Amino acid sequence: MMYPFMTLEDNTEIVHSEMLPDNRVKVYVEKPDAKDCFHDMTCYLPSYEIESVNGFSEEEVAEYLEIIRSTAHLIIEFSQEGGFSNASGL
Repeated sequence: MMYPFMTLEDNTEIVHSEMLPDNRVKVYVEKPDAKDCFHDMTCYLPSYEIESVNGFSEEEVAEYLEIIRSTAHLIIEFSQEGGFSNASGL
């Protein structure tokens, strides 16, 4: 299951999985693109291992990784509690 985490001003969506059996969390970043439909990347926490990048420049990947790094503690916590909505009681 994937849980919504953050929507950026440019409509980029960041979502994450529940805690996986190997204690990793999959983080998926997707941005709409008029030409290609979507650009996306997949990263795993806590190692920040990037599995795939499609359509993003190196600068964009670095920018998204910085966002993920600065919020990783929240993403990991929410992955164990059924996402933000569940963790916050909303």
